Amino acid sequence: MKVIFLDRDGVINEYPGDFKYVTHWSEFKFVPGSLEALKKLTDSGFDIFVISNQAGVSEGIYPAENLKDITSRMLKEVSKNKARIKEVFYCTHTAQENCDCRKPKAGLIKKALESVGAKNIDLNSTYFIGDSIRDVQTGKGLGFKTILVLSGKEKLENMSNWQEKPDYITGNLKEAVEIVLK
Repeated sequence: MKVIFLDRDGVINEYPGDFKYVTHWSEFKFVPGSLEALKKLTDSGFDIFVISNQAGVSEGIYPAENLKDITSRMLKEVSKNKARIKEVFYCTHTAQENCDCRKPKAGLIKKALESVGAKNIDLNSTYFIGDSIRDVQTGKGLGFKTILVLSGKEKLENMSNWQEKPDYITGNLKEAVEIVLK
């Protein structure tokens, strides 16, 4: 069984900006090439999981119903493009709540692995693709290969400040998937 973990904002959809959230479907825009990339992963037999921090719910910036609506519509668009996301896991807590599910902690990934029976998965050949160093830390903490995409939060000029270095750096999800499939 092949699984892959993706962050959402900045990877699948356009990054809304620092300290900003996608609060309605009208604000959700797919990163160019991301739908094709998801189809390639699906066609190659990957179970795709989305792991995303969405503290805007706890902060009262937008209601959980909006997050559910955005997710439902995203999954419909992905499906229309003949791709499939197995499941989406969100942490809606703030950093101050110190939960086990907020990245870089691994609670949501463990939940995802349990949902598919983690015994059959080679964690060393599993990837986490994200747009922040927090995503890289999450993946590295579990022994995954990591790909940092520059289509979102993180910028190359910050590299000297990174506590953890990704295995690969690409422009976007489409380029990251080319690495995964090699």
